[in-house]
Amino acid sequence: FLLDLRSYKECLDPDMYEMQTNFTELSENSILNKTWSNLPSEKNWIIDYDDIKAEAIKDTRKFLYNATLGHETCHDGNVTSHFPDYFTFCVLLVMVSCAVYQLMFSIIKLLLLVGICVAYLSMVLITHGKLFDNQDYLLSQESNGEITMPFASRYVTVAVLVGFTVALFIHSQQTETTSRLDFLWKLQAHEEKDEIEHLQAYNRKLIANILPEHVAEHFLSVDKNPDELYHEQCESVCIMFASIPNYSEFYVELESNNEGVECLRLLNEIIADFDELLELDDFKCIEKIKSTGATYMAASGLTKATCDLKNYSHVTAMANYALRLRAQLEYVNEHSFNNFKIRIGINIGPVVAGVIGARKPQYDIWGNAVNVASRMDSTGDLDKIQVTQEVYQILHKKGFPLSCRGTIKVKGKGDMVTYFLNDTSHDIIEEDTSPNTRNQTTNHT
Repeated sequence: FLLDLRSYKECLDPDMYEMQTNFTELSENSILNKTWSNLPSEKNWIIDYDDIKAEAIKDTRKFLYNATLGHETCHDGNVTSHFPDYFTFCVLLVMVSCAVYQLMFSIIKLLLLVGICVAYLSMVLITHGKLFDNQDYLLSQESNGEITMPFASRYVTVAVLVGFTVALFIHSQQTETTSRLDFLWKLQAHEEKDEIEHLQAYNRKLIANILPEHVAEHFLSVDKNPDELYHEQCESVCIMFASIPNYSEFYVELESNNEGVECLRLLNEIIADFDELLELDDFKCIEKIKSTGATYMAASGLTKATCDLKNYSHVTAMANYALRLRAQLEYVNEHSFNNFKIRIGINIGPVVAGVIGARKPQYDIWGNAVNVASRMDSTGDLDKIQVTQEVYQILHKKGFPLSCRGTIKVKGKGDMVTYFLNDTSHDIIEEDTSPNTRNQTTNHT
């Protein structure tokens, strides 16, 4: 661009520019139709005049102005008209290209735009102003024998460049402000999204602590009917009730134990220990149903995945869990200097599971098997695990040591033969005392 402007400057002849100025002061009748090939070297071109048409004067004026640019020496003798507005358009294109680049601060864009504008305006007003004057003369109009010059294009160029600079700077500021707002909005959206995901995870965990996992998934699904009552038939569920009968003797409200709060704190620790046992892999098939006072209720085999009708693994898991509860309570007694006694009853049978309540929903199971399991607890002995004959038939085949208690009267059932579960299965004991297990125990010790 600069080289092109330099070529135009070199082609401009000051003598011809002076001749052009003098030419504009002459009347139209002062010009003869002569050969202008030697105009750059001769100035005696004004002679006596005859009548000349206006069109000839106009063409002569244009030819003369082309001569002022030195067309014979710079452009191989071809008559041409030079319009520097094209250079202005190129500068505006460069300014627009600079302004639309978004990865640049608006103040840097302003400096670049001002630099481009000042550089080009210095050419327009100082070094190459004659190019714009020539353009003005070439675009002049003739009316009633007078030549009308248009508004000076160099000042129009100044106004256009300054206007573009201001407009592009305002646009850059608006773009930068919008980009900053977009960034802040995206950052806020990400933070809100993370907060919502954290809240959803917390709610899922909270619901999972209230309801079993498969029930929580049902209520969290979007395609469920909100008015639909959740219930399911379970064919073979092992139910356990475990209670601490002498806890009521332990609970007293005195000033020394903070009006009974310390008693509740110890009960909470016992129930929490029972809950922690359910986190073990051996007891994954067991679901805690509820705890009422000092009574703990759990069931296994509530889903198709956990109900094993072939090997009855959910029944053996419940038997082992009952034994672990008894051992855990002995551990609590040893460290709290108490003498709590546990009483456990186990039964197996079909039940109906469901959730009741619109507010504070509660998962529970109902059925005759649940009532019998509760009776096994209430009619049992302290520190004993009483099971029904159906449970005995399953556990006996698995090698669990059981002893027959005999026939007892059960409310609503009459006489029933029950058994006491004494210890874990011999198969489990042999597996626990295998060389690998002993090594792990030794390493742990």
